[in-house]
Amino acid sequence: MLNPFSVDHISRTPFFMSQDTFDESWKTPLSLLLGLGRAAGADFIEFFVQRRNYLSSLVENGKVTAINPSLSLGAGVRVFKGKEDCYVSTNDLSFQGLKNILEKALDIHSLKIPGNRILTEVNLEPLRDYGLIKRKNNWLSSVSTVKELCETLLQCNEKQKSKTKHLQSVTTNGFRDWQEVLVASSDGIFARDIRLHQSISAQVMCVDGNHRTSAHNRKGEASSPHFFRNLDLDFLSQDLAETAGHMLHAEFVSSGNYPVVLANQFGGVIFHEACGHLLETTAVQGNSTPFRDKKGELIAHENLTAWDEGFWENGFGSLDMDDEGMPGQKTLLIENGILRNFLCDKMGNLLTGHPRTGSGRRQNYTYAPASRMRNTYIAPGNYSKEELLSSIDKGIYCKSLGGGSVNGTGDFNFSVQEAWMIENGKVTKPVKGATLIGQAPDVMKKISMSGNDLDISAGFCGSISGSIYVTVGQPHIKVDSITVGGR
Repeated sequence: MLNPFSVDHISRTPFFMSQDTFDESWKTPLSLLLGLGRAAGADFIEFFVQRRNYLSSLVENGKVTAINPSLSLGAGVRVFKGKEDCYVSTNDLSFQGLKNILEKALDIHSLKIPGNRILTEVNLEPLRDYGLIKRKNNWLSSVSTVKELCETLLQCNEKQKSKTKHLQSVTTNGFRDWQEVLVASSDGIFARDIRLHQSISAQVMCVDGNHRTSAHNRKGEASSPHFFRNLDLDFLSQDLAETAGHMLHAEFVSSGNYPVVLANQFGGVIFHEACGHLLETTAVQGNSTPFRDKKGELIAHENLTAWDEGFWENGFGSLDMDDEGMPGQKTLLIENGILRNFLCDKMGNLLTGHPRTGSGRRQNYTYAPASRMRNTYIAPGNYSKEELLSSIDKGIYCKSLGGGSVNGTGDFNFSVQEAWMIENGKVTKPVKGATLIGQAPDVMKKISMSGNDLDISAGFCGSISGSIYVTVGQPHIKVDSITVGGR
């Protein structure tokens, strides 16, 4: 039932909102503020409230060199009028503080809260509390302590030193990022979530005379407060030591066009960077994607099917709800080469007409949400890794990738951290200095074989709404031809 109220009544009423947790005590104040925004003439109003408890540590060559805790608390309001929106944030979570940012946002649209009249609050749904539903409310008290985190990183550092030959330096770092978020909007959404992302990474530098190489590896996941206690440090360290050992004395690859096999896990970063961003409606809005009018058309090899999932058990990009309060969804992006869906948030839906997919994401309360990827991967096929390799007489096996870049239209280049020659269907010798260079719409049509060994990896993604946690993934895949930079 909607309750009428006056602006005078609001100004005279002290509102209580728990500062310990985002609970039902926030419902009445937020419903009144949303009612004020609607009365001012806004088409849509959304509050996002966030509490964050972050801790990171760095270990270099056997010593803890940095411990960085941080706490933050704040909120933002987004106001739509027609097809335009604006966003204002604050760290003042009092009722008056939230009212102030609402008034600033309304003012940007030249809207004013009417005085001396009876208004109607927005009727919000019963609190949809994923912290309670998914039993996440005790996660912060269950995560590793500062001491445990540092001890784990020191152990990883020592294992790396014992397993890596010609080691010059080794660094390990880890973090945990706990967040409590609350979304309330004028379409009735009232939802709370607890999020926890944890990650460890290690990097080694090896030198032997004039030969030098570096290698990097990362593990990360959401959904488990015991991540650091359950880590397989031997596996992480051995994998990195083997990569560095193989590449230290490798010959440089000759540049040219080759068929390549990209390994599973982090190999999916190329699809993420070169294609995934082009399927976000922010790219459609900006008219910067070659796929903007290709829905329902063949844009990739008919072997290729790709998904973006809101929730993957322990996936680094997993969320029970997005930053607009929409439950996580499994979104089919490409099916047998045909473009089926874009990743779409509230604004993307308004401007492009594509259906929302639970993809509104942001780094923190100082950013407005935008359409972003979550757990993005190429679906597994029917081939074994050996069948992919045996189909190539001379090519490159990219076992792990390094960094790269991609522009707004899909032109990309990625360094290969560990590469091997494929000769007569067999992996033969390591080669270094390889860079994959291509154009997304072209390469998508050349992914002709997908393996049956889908695996995922943790990553970070930077874009218009800040840096967020994502998962990339794929099985082993074969690209029929791609430019490989080398010597």
